[in-house]
Amino acid sequence: CVYMCITIFFFALANHLEIMHDKGAGKKPLEDLKEPALLFPESALFKNWGKNLTHDEQRDAQAAFEQYGYNVYLSDRLPIDRLLPDTRDQRCATKVYPETLPTLSVVLIYLDEALSIIKRAVCSIIDRTPAHLLKEIILVDDHSTNGSLKVWLVLKPHLKMLIVKHHQQLGLAQARLSGWRAATAEVVAILDAHIEVNVMWAEPLLARIKQDRTVVVSPVFDRVNYYDLNVVQYNPAAHAFDWAMWCMYESFQPAWYSLHDESLPGKSPAVMGILVADRVFLGEIGGLDGGMKVYGVIPRMTMYVTNFELQYIGIVWTCGGSIEIVPCSKIAHIERAHKPYARDLSKFMMRNALRVAEIWMDEYKYHVNIAWGLPLKDHGIDIGDISERKSLREKLNCKPFSWYVENVYPALATWKDVRFNRKACMDQGPTPGHIPIAYNCHYYHPQHTFYRQNGEFYVGGIKSHKYNDNRCLADPGTGNLPALYPCKEAIKKSMGIHWNFTQGGELRTQKTKRCVEIKDNQLVIQDCTGQRWRMLYVVRNF
Repeated sequence: CVYMCITIFFFALANHLEIMHDKGAGKKPLEDLKEPALLFPESALFKNWGKNLTHDEQRDAQAAFEQYGYNVYLSDRLPIDRLLPDTRDQRCATKVYPETLPTLSVVLIYLDEALSIIKRAVCSIIDRTPAHLLKEIILVDDHSTNGSLKVWLVLKPHLKMLIVKHHQQLGLAQARLSGWRAATAEVVAILDAHIEVNVMWAEPLLARIKQDRTVVVSPVFDRVNYYDLNVVQYNPAAHAFDWAMWCMYESFQPAWYSLHDESLPGKSPAVMGILVADRVFLGEIGGLDGGMKVYGVIPRMTMYVTNFELQYIGIVWTCGGSIEIVPCSKIAHIERAHKPYARDLSKFMMRNALRVAEIWMDEYKYHVNIAWGLPLKDHGIDIGDISERKSLREKLNCKPFSWYVENVYPALATWKDVRFNRKACMDQGPTPGHIPIAYNCHYYHPQHTFYRQNGEFYVGGIKSHKYNDNRCLADPGTGNLPALYPCKEAIKKSMGIHWNFTQGGELRTQKTKRCVEIKDNQLVIQDCTGQRWRMLYVVRNF
């Protein structure tokens, strides 16, 4: 790593001398000193970066950005061993760890990754991991096609480096499985390749696993901006998910905050793409499901994530292990603007979510169907052969998923008292807005409606967590238009949010006894005329 930095410095110095020589050749015309116009003003790359680049430089930067989803132009010009800000809680720097810790294999997974990004990841691992603990670095190439990635190995005494190359693209789960199989140390860390580890990242993870080999741990991820590659500090948080299996950050349980020490590990319902575990234990519980497809999930807000490990929702917690986030371990992770291997990952995510549900979720599996707007039976999506995974669950004598919901993730809302409609043309209407409408049936999320046993009627989706408020169909009490408000807000406004409904019957508010009906192609609330509504999918009759 030192050699590379010297090389980069040499070329930087040469470029500097060349510029000085140009300045001495005579004054530049005034028009050449003007700030270059942006060639790609709508590009996410140039929103907050690159305004002083020449047109040729902008073209180069934009082409690389489109290919990789982050600023390769800048990455190629940054030091390979750049310093990172220490974003840990100050108490972490004073912690003392056992002299004897498990050895570590680090697995880096990549697909069409920029070479400078991989080099920076490897150098950070070598420079910031004690040599007596780091046994090997394993690079798993899932059949990259960019042509720029060459075999690049750092020769270090007592450090094994290995490249495992797939001859066809097998996906993230298989790539991690390949890395795990190649690993020989006591503990394996499975990381993305677009990361940089921070100071003393390994010791707190290894110390926790030494205490309990059944704990799967994850560091706290700081965000690296895709456009300027600056590090943005993230605070410790649990890794969680909704019923569609999109992952998210969420607060730890209150017991963690009552300790008033943010350097302590916290229990987490799930784990995202970066995880560290006892290598043998991971094999014992069959922790890597090769049947999962492609790469991870797309970002949403409330979280920045890649490569959500869906199988860990069930297999670790219910089969004898646990998951913890370790705040004293920090890794800087590039948040891509887009995924180069697939711009829309939703169909893969849907398929993986259904697979997880069928294997692990027992009577809760239909929650995933509801979240994705799918029929409860015969959805037509091939989830692959799950017989081996179900046999493994039985062999391990894993707890039922109801135990997980009740004891690990009680914030999940359960929908045992819901009917699901995707056929009627009631629509949430324009958002932001509070007026539901009648609209041509298109079967997408805005027309997903849900009726609960308590009489609440939701339009435009249903929330996965108890702390989030659904949007209730409401009777304002005056006028002839129904309303759509967060349920608690509607109650404060004295609106009627409870409805009487039976399959194939009227939708009548309990408060004013008026009905939601369609009149002149408009959704109205009026005296009942006998119009009837029907739910397409019924989870449970009541």
